[in-house]
Amino acid sequence: MLFSQVYTFSPIRVHRQEILPHFIERQHRDSEVEHILEHRSNIFHRGGKMVVHRLLYTQKDTQKGGLPMRPPLWHPPVEPSTAEKAVMNRVRRAKLFVFLRQYRHELCSDAFQQELATLYKDSPQGQPPVPPAQLALATILQAYSGVSDDEVIEATIMDRRWQLVLDCLDGETPPFSKGTLVAFRQRLIDMQMDRRLVERTLEIAAASEAFGPRQLRAALDSSPLWGAGRVEDTYNLMGHALRKALGVLARQQGRGLPELAREAGAPLVGGSSIKACLDLNWDEPGAHTQALSMILDALTKIEHWLDTHPDLVAADPRVTESIAVAHQVRMQDVTTTADGMATLRQGVAQERRISVEDAQMRYGRKSRSLLVDGYKRHILRDLESGLVVAVGITPANAPEAHVTDAIEQDLAAQQATLKELHIDRAYLASSLVEKRSEELAIFCKAWPVRSGPYFPKNAFELNWQNKQVRCPGGVSMPFELGGVVTFPKETCAGCSLRDRCTQSVSGRHIKIHPDEALLQELRERQQTPQGRAKLRERVAVEHGLSHIGRWQGRRARYCGVRKNVCDLRRCAVVHNLHVLQRLQVMALQEAA
Repeated sequence: MLFSQVYTFSPIRVHRQEILPHFIERQHRDSEVEHILEHRSNIFHRGGKMVVHRLLYTQKDTQKGGLPMRPPLWHPPVEPSTAEKAVMNRVRRAKLFVFLRQYRHELCSDAFQQELATLYKDSPQGQPPVPPAQLALATILQAYSGVSDDEVIEATIMDRRWQLVLDCLDGETPPFSKGTLVAFRQRLIDMQMDRRLVERTLEIAAASEAFGPRQLRAALDSSPLWGAGRVEDTYNLMGHALRKALGVLARQQGRGLPELAREAGAPLVGGSSIKACLDLNWDEPGAHTQALSMILDALTKIEHWLDTHPDLVAADPRVTESIAVAHQVRMQDVTTTADGMATLRQGVAQERRISVEDAQMRYGRKSRSLLVDGYKRHILRDLESGLVVAVGITPANAPEAHVTDAIEQDLAAQQATLKELHIDRAYLASSLVEKRSEELAIFCKAWPVRSGPYFPKNAFELNWQNKQVRCPGGVSMPFELGGVVTFPKETCAGCSLRDRCTQSVSGRHIKIHPDEALLQELRERQQTPQGRAKLRERVAVEHGLSHIGRWQGRRARYCGVRKNVCDLRRCAVVHNLHVLQRLQVMALQEAA
């Protein structure tokens, strides 16, 4: 049976060697009955005294095969101490630290902590884990401050604002290690629990009646997110991959990379720069072809050398992975001429790899003028409360509409439905629009109808009841969604309006969009002042993207889609906490 006891000691600075004898004196003499689990993460300063959380496990637990390593619930004091109040009064700009200190017990409720505890398995070995609620708060603060994992550990002992939130004020040792923080973040990703961080902020908002179980009026938009991996051309991509493969083996054997590259017959990849080792005059016409031939020759020689050393390859899978990257770049970027000479392919492959370190980064564009090397981040923001309810990350070359599957999964997990969806035209082909219910209203600026010397498409009247289209000359033809209507050439040839309609000898053609009814509705709506006012409501999601971009930055922190989704979600948590803080200030002002 697990239970907790609290002991207080003074003075403030007490070392672990001084604390442990106190535990032993207060414990039963029979060590088989009860065991003490002591960890530095369970030592905190509170109100000028050292408080030690002691977790005791009885003989009943040990008979089950060891000590359970499930993390304990974290119950820091609710009311701030005198020292904490002093720190809170000194905070001027970073008010989120104060807000988290005041409401961490609500954010990290017992029920939510029990959910976080499922990230860990019972184990008879090891030390008791750090309370996951404490690590969750540190993860949020990391996104808020924009610091690295190493800087997080420094902040827990150097920054009193961090200590205020994490309940380790004036602590001389970090409450957790860098490895513990990284492992916790990976557990969040593996178990999809990073989504629960966002949902937890929505639950708190629902408790304050700022957000509740209702149909949402939401807006969806995206912004560019440049990748963390280095973008390289074909020569550097292949050279980087080969150098990485040999570098792994060189470190295994304690040898230098140039020495191992010479042994493999490819001294070209032994230097720090592949182009410096090539040492070519790139202005000469045949320099590019010569460089490509030399790099491909190095790839062949390294592969042959690895075939003669299978034990080295089997020792580390990164060698095979790096060689596979070199082959991937060759397949997508290199082609062979009629005379058998290797040359660079004209154009860009659809899923071209642009980075060795990040396999999911892609070339893309946000607009005609804005090119992106990496990803696009998407957020769905509630227009009434201002809270971000769902997020997503897609490679930069993927159409915006592809993210809606992830958005729908987040909404399904929250059991939320949409009443209004404000989007731009890039999302019109999404599943949210194509498979929408009758209750969902779409607000979007419609594609413009091309105007020219002939009758535009909107001059043709669509009868949705009879599924017929009527031309300005009064001729009707049946139509199908997604099809093309062709008026008879004989009818068009004898029509008095032919000069204003078409010059085609085969008759006038009208293409019907698969969702033509929606496009027609959008065009009619934006002709009215009320409809244009509705379209302007989407600006709120652009403000939300700007706020989140401030914390996440223009460049991704991690490699790969999934890790960056986790980073985007915790930035959405920071945004939502700011919204809750603002709502709290407004409520206090109204009460006053």
